[in-house]
Amino acid sequence: MTTGTAAGWLPLSSGERSVAIEVLVHGPLSRSDLARRLNLSAGSLTRLTKPLIESGLLVERPEAGAPAESRQGRPSQPLDVVAESGSFIGFKITEDMVYGVVTTLRSDIVARYDRPLTSHDPDRVVGLLGEMADELAGAHPRLAGIGIGVGGLVQDRTVVGESRFLGWRDVPLAALVEERTGLPVVVENDVAALVEAETWFGAGRGLDRFVVLTIGAGIGYGLVLGGKRVPFAEEDRDFGRHWIVNPHGPLTPDGERGSAVSLLTIPSIRYQVQAATGRERTYEEILALAAAGEPMPARVVDEAARALGTLVAQIANFVMPQKILLAGEGVGLMDVGGATVEATIRAHRHPLAAPVALETKVSDFHDWAQGAAVLAIQVLVLGAAEG
Repeated sequence: MTTGTAAGWLPLSSGERSVAIEVLVHGPLSRSDLARRLNLSAGSLTRLTKPLIESGLLVERPEAGAPAESRQGRPSQPLDVVAESGSFIGFKITEDMVYGVVTTLRSDIVARYDRPLTSHDPDRVVGLLGEMADELAGAHPRLAGIGIGVGGLVQDRTVVGESRFLGWRDVPLAALVEERTGLPVVVENDVAALVEAETWFGAGRGLDRFVVLTIGAGIGYGLVLGGKRVPFAEEDRDFGRHWIVNPHGPLTPDGERGSAVSLLTIPSIRYQVQAATGRERTYEEILALAAAGEPMPARVVDEAARALGTLVAQIANFVMPQKILLAGEGVGLMDVGGATVEATIRAHRHPLAAPVALETKVSDFHDWAQGAAVLAIQVLVLGAAEG
């Protein structure tokens, strides 16, 4: 696992890391508020913040709207991160594209750059990532590190142990890209990276119990307890292949009969419609036909919506999250089948159960790339521990 920090920042102690993360995620914060949040004395806070300010990671900012005479002294100078003190590249690798973003230290996207992926040969992929990084470095000279999100099993945030989409096994992607670019690199499962980003900066910020459920080419699931992502063995191995939602459901080439994958993923929905009609349709066309009442697409989409509602209800019943975020390129299902999803959730919950806080995020692959950049920020700048 990459253990060094990005150029320009010194390794942080656990106390300094706690301060930096609190300000990064929730800032700007007054010193009194920060001390209260972290249960620190004023002296301890001063000791921990001094090196962070000297390194340029934190800065004292006058309170907005405060008169000039009140801006003297530390109590009126909230601490904030210097978001522009470094830039980070995030890459999301799919079967046929590499999506890239550049973010600030606070994960705000300042540039997007995508390239088609014409080969899955690791050397060719590394070469493409290097070319993209070179191009981005020309416009963003303060690059501090790279995060890469890949669908599959990632070991120690450095090696792609297995990726079905790319046909990879045991590819030391971080080391190869570091050698090509000269920048520190973190590699992670793409869903795990997205969950980290949403926990720190997105829909899950400030929540103790939070779930991310993604639908698209596969099914992704991420659980946050106590404000931290919970790692689990199947998050890198498409757990939805064996999560049986309807044992009498369709049999598709991928996933067990009636599994979340066979009912909900875009390839499975397209397969079902093609098998029944003899015509190949895009996912968007199927949703449009279902909305127009075309019988076969409407049946497949309705079955997918009931499967999604069942899945969400099961998660809510067992995890009791404060919020479930539904994301991924397949969330257009909610536009057509949202009422069915909601009715199915209610049918599978106790009548007196609190409503499920289900948030749908219309996202694209740049959100996944942003998640990879957040991993780079966590590991390379803050030295945040894995998991």
